[in-house]
Amino acid sequence: MRALILNCTLKKSPEPSNTEKLADVVAQALRERDVEVTARRLVDMNIPPGVETDLGDGDQWPEIHRLLLGARILVVATPTWVGHPSSIAQRMLERMDAMLSETDDAGRPVAFNRVAGVVVTGNEDGAHHVISEIAGGLGDIGYTIPGQAWTYWNRGPGPGPSFGETDEGHEWSVRTGRAMAANLHAVAAALAAVPMGPPPS
Repeated sequence: MRALILNCTLKKSPEPSNTEKLADVVAQALRERDVEVTARRLVDMNIPPGVETDLGDGDQWPEIHRLLLGARILVVATPTWVGHPSSIAQRMLERMDAMLSETDDAGRPVAFNRVAGVVVTGNEDGAHHVISEIAGGLGDIGYTIPGQAWTYWNRGPGPGPSFGETDEGHEWSVRTGRAMAANLHAVAAALAAVPMGPPPS
C-alpha cells in the first residue's frame, strides 16, 4: 500500500517546516504498518493555477497527479494562515478538481476507494475550520474521509512559538497523529478488500 503526503507549507526547501514535522509523525506510523510513503513539498514545484490535470510546458502537477493515482492514502498537510488553509493548499484542491471528470476502468471516479486525512499546524487558532475545508474538498473529489483522520497543533489565540519551537501540546498531537494513521490504514485496507462500485447512473 502506498501513501502520499502533500505538504502545503509556504516555506521552500530547505527551510524547516513545522507542518512537515507533524506530518512526519503520521508518515512514521504509516511506515510501521508497511505503507510506502512519498512526500512532496508543493511550494518547491511549478504548479500554476488552473483546474486541469496538465497545463502544458513546465507544469509539474502531472507528476503529483500520477502520485495521487498510485496512492491509496493521501495526507494533506497545511499551515493555518489568517484562519484558513494556505494558498498552496487551495491551489492543490483547484488542480485536483480535474479528477472529478476522470474515471477508472470500472467507471468510478478515480478518487473512489482512496482515503484522505489532514494535518494542520499554526501558531494561531482555527485548526478545525482548516480541517473542515480540506476534508470537505477532498470528499467532493471522491476521497473517503475516515473518522478522526486528522491531527493538528495550534498554539491558540495570539502570537507565539511554532510547533518546532516548543514542546507544548506535542504529546496530544503525536498521539492523535498516530491514531489518524491507524484509521487511514484500516479504512484503506477495507476499501481495497471490498471496493465501492461506480455511482448509480
